[in-house]
Amino acid sequence: MEATLTFLGTGTSMGVPTLGCDCAVCASAVSADGDSRNRRTRPSISLAYDSHIVLIDTGPDFHAQAIRENIRRVDAVLYTHGHADHIMGFDDLRPLSFHAKGDLPVYADDETATNLERIFEYTFRTEDRYPTSARVKLHRIDPAPGAGFDLFGACFQRIPVTHGRQQITAYRFGSAAYLTDMSDIPDESIALLQDLDVLIVDALRRDPHYSHSHLEKSIAYVEKLKPRRAFFTHMSHDLDHATTEAALPPHIRLAYDGLQIQFEIASEETV
Repeated sequence: MEATLTFLGTGTSMGVPTLGCDCAVCASAVSADGDSRNRRTRPSISLAYDSHIVLIDTGPDFHAQAIRENIRRVDAVLYTHGHADHIMGFDDLRPLSFHAKGDLPVYADDETATNLERIFEYTFRTEDRYPTSARVKLHRIDPAPGAGFDLFGACFQRIPVTHGRQQITAYRFGSAAYLTDMSDIPDESIALLQDLDVLIVDALRRDPHYSHSHLEKSIAYVEKLKPRRAFFTHMSHDLDHATTEAALPPHIRLAYDGLQIQFEIASEETV
């Protein structure tokens, strides 16, 4: 079955333009005659298939992203890890959860789930609960590499990746995989990322970084995994869209906020 993936945000935790910065990329992001693809909000994606909407991460810009993309309902939310730029839009799920049939399912690894329960305690408490808190049901995903769960006829697999000193969750869904905030891919995960149509991978900047993949390293991962198409995300103001993309091979592109791509999202039986 075909799915549409929308990049809600493609920037770093500080976004682009970065506050207080006057560099050429930040200026381009807000200038009337600049390149709007340099305007990068905090990273997340949405997946639309079989009349369902699934989100991966809800950063602090989620409210504006949902308005921009006319997201009027959500059927499930997956989280990669518990850092602020990936979870702080959680409370904006409230009005969307009111329209769901039952509690909105939310999926996260154990550490991320614990962060959500701590930060948004008022949502998860059982007594004296705020009446208009988000109506959600938190599911802790199996930590095993490649462990999968079904959502509306598609299987989502957990792909462990390294984010500095931390192991976090990337996801494979059918012929596509989303690896944000990644500094390294363990060998056990390399084996789970074969035969991809679409690989979305972190490419923070040109220089190496201790907790994120940089441009040269991300290109090397694409060459190793050999997807048909690759898109870089979680990019800082170090990377101008037009000039960076012009130097890349044609099967590697820079994602940008609002970009949509189509791919096959496999049913549970075919994964």
